[in-house]
Amino acid sequence: MAHRTRWPGADPLNLWGNAREGSNMQTQLAPGPRPPIRDVSTQAVSVLGVSRAYRDRRAGAAVQALAGISLHAAANELLAVVGPSGCGKTTLLELICGLQRPDAGSIECAPAALMPQHDLLLPWLSAVDNAALALRIAHVSRARARARARELFRELGLEGFEQARPYELSGGMRQRVAFVRTLLSGKELLCLDEPFGALDAITRAEMHAWLVDALEREPRTVVLVTHDVEEAIVLADRVAVIAPRPGRVVGELEVGLERPRSRTDPQVVALRERALRALGGGAGWFVPEPGS
Repeated sequence: MAHRTRWPGADPLNLWGNAREGSNMQTQLAPGPRPPIRDVSTQAVSVLGVSRAYRDRRAGAAVQALAGISLHAAANELLAVVGPSGCGKTTLLELICGLQRPDAGSIECAPAALMPQHDLLLPWLSAVDNAALALRIAHVSRARARARARELFRELGLEGFEQARPYELSGGMRQRVAFVRTLLSGKELLCLDEPFGALDAITRAEMHAWLVDALEREPRTVVLVTHDVEEAIVLADRVAVIAPRPGRVVGELEVGLERPRSRTDPQVVALRERALRALGGGAGWFVPEPGS
């Protein structure tokens, strides 16, 4: 399985993942707590017993962000990681993308690109040049990079806005430009950090539909973190529920529903309630479905 590891500041592409291709390096540090043994030979992401702590400079004490977290994602699977604010979800994505180093445990995954919470579009560049930025950093010519970005603009409903500056775009359009930029990084694994958290409810629903369609056109493995339980169930193939800090997986849900999905669908509502029980119930959350 391909794996890349990179420390912060190693290259100018650190917002969108590792610019180096073909690395087989594996992050293997001090062993952490191990989950039940599972076959990860076909997984695109395998996080095993990973812990991460930060030093609180004011208090002089360590803050444990993640404690022995383990999860996996299969190739072309959309895994949603859901949990409350401050449970270490962003830290988890940065570890997967090689932007931080775990204190314990191991991470094995395909080359990854990170789409951060905010779109981070450069205000002096046009929409198409913002989208093509990952290709330009990879030394693709401006003409070729723009041509590739324009193809995705047509597919993803941005045609006609290629020359617009970021301030001229709606929030949803900015997010789509940021997603095109992430796709054009060429990475097999996309890590999306609360990509729709700042949008209004109507725009968020439109972006959910758009994301599902985009991944049908450009299949990738996706790890999406969110604090919105319904969003996780509407979008994901599988949901990993993370406990409040220190973050650890307290349960998983196989969604198994055809797309598109509605927040008001009874099956979605039932899965939402199970996930909410997970957040409130800790490690013993596996409550059987009624009648099972």
